Amino acid sequence: MKNINISSPRKSAPIGWILFIGLLAGGMAYYLLQGRTAVDRTAVVVRWIRGTQKDPGLAIQALKRCPDAPFLLPTSGLVGYLWDDSFRPGHRHQGIDIFSGTEPGITPVYAAADGFLTRQVDWKSTIILRIPSDPLLPGRQIWLYYTHMADKEGVSFIHPDYPPGSFEIPVKAGQLLGYQGNYSGNPANPVGVHLHFSVVRDDGSGHYLNELEIQNTLDPSPYLGMALNSKTSGAEIPVCPVAP
Repeated sequence: MKNINISSPRKSAPIGWILFIGLLAGGMAYYLLQGRTAVDRTAVVVRWIRGTQKDPGLAIQALKRCPDAPFLLPTSGLVGYLWDDSFRPGHRHQGIDIFSGTEPGITPVYAAADGFLTRQVDWKSTIILRIPSDPLLPGRQIWLYYTHMADKEGVSFIHPDYPPGSFEIPVKAGQLLGYQGNYSGNPANPVGVHLHFSVVRDDGSGHYLNELEIQNTLDPSPYLGMALNSKTSGAEIPVCPVAP
């Protein structure tokens, strides 16, 4: 998720309600036209961030491995938006958004798998992990993309072990990478505190493709062991299935 700004009701209740109605109206219009279900999840996300709905049964837990999943869950919170979701017309979401429901800089973010971490010089809130061998297709290289790990002003919550310009730093599954934030690139338009996480394709030459294009990403469902594809999951908030 790139630009949903959900203000605190204590600080700006009228703006919050206008935004809430706008989100639902836009989502509902698209839902009616395309049969998509992001509008249903948007209502839950807004309540979760506002603190009016905190059902612990809706939250995933960091470092847990869902049944048959090769990767750990990278952070804790509510999975509000899914892969190929559309919370605004014309948009196709490239990953998943996990909302902590806390203030920025509190909820830890971890490596979902062993890999090699890169942080470009100009990345305030973003890192990417190179996974040399895809567990679902051994021999294929993939990348795990993490973003929004900074506050609205761009003060980074990425762990100090990974400063800007970091390249190919080995990390282990479960290693602390930073904390969820609400950075959007525009201090006047912070996003709800969350982690955006996606599985990115390699270009075949050892480099990651542009994560902003959904065709350059993979459905994260089999990697995390959850129903994370909006086309098949329906309107439900996904959680780890119960192990048999």
